[in-house]
Amino acid sequence: MPRPEHRWTFEAIGTHWTLESDTAFSDDVRTDVLDVCERFDAAWSRFRADSVVSGLGRDGGEATMPAESSRLAALYRDLERVTQGAMTPLVGVPLSRLGYDAGYRLHPDGPPVAAARWDDALHWQGRALRLARGEILDIGAAGKGELVDQVTDVLLSAGHRRFCVDGSGDLRVVGHREQPLRIALAKPGDAGLAVGVAELAYGALCASATDRRRWSEGLHHVLDGRTGTPVTEVQASWVVAESAMIADAMATALFLSPAAPLRELAEFEYVRLFVNGQAETSAGFPGKVLA
Repeated sequence: MPRPEHRWTFEAIGTHWTLESDTAFSDDVRTDVLDVCERFDAAWSRFRADSVVSGLGRDGGEATMPAESSRLAALYRDLERVTQGAMTPLVGVPLSRLGYDAGYRLHPDGPPVAAARWDDALHWQGRALRLARGEILDIGAAGKGELVDQVTDVLLSAGHRRFCVDGSGDLRVVGHREQPLRIALAKPGDAGLAVGVAELAYGALCASATDRRRWSEGLHHVLDGRTGTPVTEVQASWVVAESAMIADAMATALFLSPAAPLRELAEFEYVRLFVNGQAETSAGFPGKVLA
């Protein structure tokens, strides 16, 4: 079965997107996709001064968030509980302290600081979000995956039946069942080499690696919220799940927790690559690991 013949690339939420489909992308579909991306960014981006979450962090207070808030709140609460606070949406302040702030300062502003406790700084239930003044909500561990799922829903609603959404490496595939996509698992530190290959017939594949957003020796974007320090044992992960939101979130969670308790929250297959070069692979991962 040949690859989809129609291709559309665009920029959204500060990164590059590629959509491929057997069906042409109409003007209405393009408008709807871009509108979904803009609405999401305007609500959730900590890098935009005019976003809802930036306003809450600056002034404190409460807002009614878009519908996806319910999914994100429930998932983050479960992950915060299972990881005993290591994975938290309140990681924005620790990240900013180390230099990964809205202005991309990229140099530390003092020693690491732990994230605030959820019950002290955050009330997030359904669409209701209340944030303490001075806090920075960061849903980056699951947000792009959630947006990939929303773009997928736009295409499905428009009649697309065989396509791939690629949100800067976070993938959601629909209708490739007879000929899976083969996706290289890039070696951390050398994207020209692969440590394995995944075959994705349908569903989502998301990855995370400590070399992708690294701005100084020992400083990268995957932090333990309990200490505010970058993790040191895991260097990359790849997760296959039904939804991109789950795949995206679990790709980060695998840096902070054993796989077993995470797999009690959702079904997924995974590869986790440790800094010593050893790989841990779930039995059902659709592909081959060479590491």
